[in-house]
Amino acid sequence: MKMLDIDKKDSLVDIGAYCLMPNHFHILLKEKTENGISKFMKKLSTGYSMYFNKRYERTGRLFEGTFKSVHADSDEYLKYLFAYIHLNPIKLINPVWKEEGIRNSVEAKLFLNEYSFSSYLDYTMKARNNGKRPESKILNKNVFPEYFSTEKDFESFINYWLLFNNTNIKVQP
Repeated sequence: MKMLDIDKKDSLVDIGAYCLMPNHFHILLKEKTENGISKFMKKLSTGYSMYFNKRYERTGRLFEGTFKSVHADSDEYLKYLFAYIHLNPIKLINPVWKEEGIRNSVEAKLFLNEYSFSSYLDYTMKARNNGKRPESKILNKNVFPEYFSTEKDFESFINYWLLFNNTNIKVQP
């Protein structure tokens, strides 16, 4: 059985968004069972560590400590997390964008449209034009509030954040 073919009804969590970076990752989860997030993160980190260690013929821990989580306690913060997670790859081309703003929003948007290690492409028009990516199977957008009823709504939301600069918006770390 392929990982992407697992029945979602048996899962511990629903995934709304994710971003894989070279040295960390962000994932937006909704718990389906009690302690589901903790159980899921334990399975994810253990499984990945086992895979990585076997692939590279090594032993030992990969991660420095336990995962960090923040409860999205408001609708505003949950919506913000969709932007924060999907814009995180911009750090690869502009490491100080959160502190100083995005220098070139066109370059940033082009970069995001090519960055395949996040769910950004699954929310954009590009996803519709290119067909569904196999990775989109891990998402369950239906259990999260419908902030973006269309791909165009999502793109407008992201475009707002791409225009971020320190004079008009303060982005939290």
